[in-house]
Amino acid sequence: MSKYKKLITRARKSTILMDGATGTEAERRGIPQLKNAWNGGAALLNPDILREIHEDYIRCGAEIIISNTFANSKHALEDAGEVHNFIIYNEAGVKIALEARDNLSNTDVLVAGGISYWTWTGRKPTLSQLQESIEEQANVMASSGADFLILEMMIDIEQMLVTLEAAKTAGLPIWVGLSCVLNNKGNICLEEGDLLLDAISVLSSNDIDAIHIMHTEIENILPSLKVLKSKWNGLIGVYPNSGTYANTVDLKSTVWAFEDVIVTEKFIRHAKIWHDFGVNFIGGCCGINVDHIKHLSKILKK
Repeated sequence: MSKYKKLITRARKSTILMDGATGTEAERRGIPQLKNAWNGGAALLNPDILREIHEDYIRCGAEIIISNTFANSKHALEDAGEVHNFIIYNEAGVKIALEARDNLSNTDVLVAGGISYWTWTGRKPTLSQLQESIEEQANVMASSGADFLILEMMIDIEQMLVTLEAAKTAGLPIWVGLSCVLNNKGNICLEEGDLLLDAISVLSSNDIDAIHIMHTEIENILPSLKVLKSKWNGLIGVYPNSGTYANTVDLKSTVWAFEDVIVTEKFIRHAKIWHDFGVNFIGGCCGINVDHIKHLSKILKK
């Protein structure tokens, strides 16, 4: 049995620890941002710090680490003037995570290749452009050694489905991460307005191994999980964000407001609720750091 299948089998019986943020953690440790591609430059700007971040999460007990490639889509790198490094960024993002695992001789840790279609300029590729670029990105990650792929910040159904079909061409297992909000009618939706129920219904007919509620405000996690569990019988996970950009008016700056990040004790109180609800995986997204994951590891061991 492969180590991926072993982890899936264990996840059906116990909650598996994932890592926390890599992008905001790279920023917190001093790696400069790429304009219009956020914290996606770490693999080339300072690979040693990025590797150290992955190692720190593994030392905390994380059994899944996600490559720092969330911001390395082709259209984001085009907006950053870095598209010539598209393959290099995605190769290096996966390989640095693998190096962290190897350095600690923890071969059971799985490396997920993180893929997203998020844009910092509002410029979206056409669906055919998205299909082509995600296929290339996913296959680069597979050839670089990723154990599986996780689609992050899926905020609408149309682009999500294109991304999913393109990612399947790499032949790796796929997880899907949905970013949710509460609309003015009190319904849980994806960020761009599609009902979460509809997104889950569409995903249920696809060959994926897990659905996560991720990069979602902590107060919306449990309501989202309730919707998810009402329609999905597969594995479920949680990795929320905390905080936001320091400048939320015109978003000319994407510096993270670390002072707004949830304190560890409060995060753990929420995590206990999610654990008791029956989630199979728990970690953290933007703002959630090594200290959060270290304390989360302790409660999962109990």
